[in-house]
Amino acid sequence: MEPFVYEALPARVVFGHGTVGQLPDEVARLGCARTLLVATPQQAQEAEHFAAMLGGRCVGTFVQATMHTPVEVTARAMQVVAERKVDGVVAVGGGSTTGLSKAIALRSDLPQIIVPTTYAGSEMTPILGETADGQKKTQRSLKVLPEVVIYDVDLTLTLPKGLSGTSGLNAIAHAVEGLYARDTNPIISLMAEEGIGALSRALPTIAVDPLDQTARSDALYGAFLCGAVLGAAGMALHHKLCHILGGSFDLPHAETHAIILPHALAYNAPAIPRPIARMERVLGTANAPLRLYELGREVEAPRALKDIGMPAAGIGVAADLAMANPYWNPAPLQRKEIERLIERAWEGLPPG
Repeated sequence: MEPFVYEALPARVVFGHGTVGQLPDEVARLGCARTLLVATPQQAQEAEHFAAMLGGRCVGTFVQATMHTPVEVTARAMQVVAERKVDGVVAVGGGSTTGLSKAIALRSDLPQIIVPTTYAGSEMTPILGETADGQKKTQRSLKVLPEVVIYDVDLTLTLPKGLSGTSGLNAIAHAVEGLYARDTNPIISLMAEEGIGALSRALPTIAVDPLDQTARSDALYGAFLCGAVLGAAGMALHHKLCHILGGSFDLPHAETHAIILPHALAYNAPAIPRPIARMERVLGTANAPLRLYELGREVEAPRALKDIGMPAAGIGVAADLAMANPYWNPAPLQRKEIERLIERAWEGLPPG
């Protein structure tokens, strides 16, 4: 066994069916009396329902959470926090809502309770990505790590098939990069393999029967593990490219991850034989990048960047941005090869 360092993150996880019913108790346990409930505009009705559950411990809702966490939206939320003397944040939804909650916590150090309704996984991380002036920047801080995460399988039963697939592939991407991260370790690898396995088995079943409770439970469990991997290990080319593409071209987050995943893995595959072998074992394949590409098709995820709004003229721009700020990656970063990767992803071709 090689020497390693593993630092567990201080988060409380409540997992099961009907666990959202414990939300009032968890708010009380944190000592919060004036919580703000945040969500996206599409989840305004759900936000009001959860606010009603909290009764006098909730001072209102803020339902303007937006993809890629624009700083101007956070500024509006902070005005509400100040005006209503908020002492805690409850976020219900996916990655956009979690991102807003984290941005509030970064500026206020308020405690957070996250109730995920997708498989984003960001609720398990001390990572925040914010967008300003068309650029998305990421930072790590324990200030943004939620104090409590409530996973309720029942809340995912109505998650549309398409979003289930893309959100699940987004989660798998966290674990894939965690397996070959510079600071990976045996604990992270165990969580990554288990998370990839749980999601890769569950997602095709959900695509056929979204109400399959066993598959939904396995998928949420896998997303929790993949999120924990993202929180404990550094990332590389895949996440760098997705942040560039999402922030620069306003592409949907989960769909971008689903498309880029097999291509970024193929790029790095020659440099990571042992992680590739572990992925192939858990995926039951001799070609991990191709299997992930096929999994995307099975769950009806988009296959091409051009289909989710990226212009062809952006391929070269994205490649330049990927090379502009040096970062660690197991395979050397070569502009021509990165541009070819993005071009194949733009076309929707299988990984090269």
